Amino acid sequence: MKLAKAYGFLKKDLYIIEEALKDAIQAEHPILRQASTQLLEAGGKRIRPVFVLLASQLGVSDMQKVIEVATTLELIHMATLVHDDVIDDSELRRGKPTIKKTYGNKVAMYTGDYILARSLEQISKVKDPRVHDILSKSLVEVCVGEIEQIKDQYNIDQAIHTYFKRIKRKTALLIATSCQLGAIVSGASDEVVHKMYTYGYCIGMSYQIIDDILDFTATEDELGKPTGNDLVQGNITLPVFFAKKDPNFKQLLKKHCVNEEEMKEHIQPILQALHQTNAIEDSYKISEKYLDRALEALDDIPSSRAKKTLYNIATYIGARRS
Repeated sequence: MKLAKAYGFLKKDLYIIEEALKDAIQAEHPILRQASTQLLEAGGKRIRPVFVLLASQLGVSDMQKVIEVATTLELIHMATLVHDDVIDDSELRRGKPTIKKTYGNKVAMYTGDYILARSLEQISKVKDPRVHDILSKSLVEVCVGEIEQIKDQYNIDQAIHTYFKRIKRKTALLIATSCQLGAIVSGASDEVVHKMYTYGYCIGMSYQIIDDILDFTATEDELGKPTGNDLVQGNITLPVFFAKKDPNFKQLLKKHCVNEEEMKEHIQPILQALHQTNAIEDSYKISEKYLDRALEALDDIPSSRAKKTLYNIATYIGARRS
């Protein structure tokens, strides 16, 4: 089953959000407009708007507020992608040239800033202080996460808890916030809002862990970037933490994990050494624990099509191998 099939009934609402995204990124300056449009047309799962829409169905939705929240969160996500590609010096995203590759670092950074500014303009239409408070705190955490990732590049001695904090800020937080705000703008109870935050957080953690696994197990065609690229960029992910338990792998990593050039030259033997350990299997086990917690958060929520879809999405993520 493809992920999009799980939420096919949201097609009309997602179309409205897509049109809202197109409107939001329009700029008078042609380069800003072209660069933003390039990113939007590169596509994506729009998973954050999906979670906003599903969570909003657990209460009585004000559809206009839901659309504005969903559009805001997707714009924030888009802005972080542009900034990430500059930080990581990435030339491809989803198999297509990045804004950084097409226009250079300066234009890419200002494009990310522009998209972020448009997201804040969008959310200003929602007159609910809780929404603004939650969103502003989430943005602060996302920024801290980016700085922490830069600080820990090529640091193979970092503690594993820094990795979990990093992926919370990088991925899980915006997904949790999507679920949380979707429930809030629908007028759901505090209990449901809390459960949706927990669900989103755990789904986000699992999703990022599997992404980090796929960096070592998927092909370049599947990834849209070279296999092992995260490690080449100096990002120490969960499979690497587990593989480091093997002395041979750790010695090899310690010798070469010093900069991008050195890692590119020696990535193949490092990948081979990692696959000789149990790192991939152990990482999937951690992902499954987060998925179990996500499903537990749904237990007391009344049955509905939205709840079933949230369950199916979690199941899909858990089965993802490409």
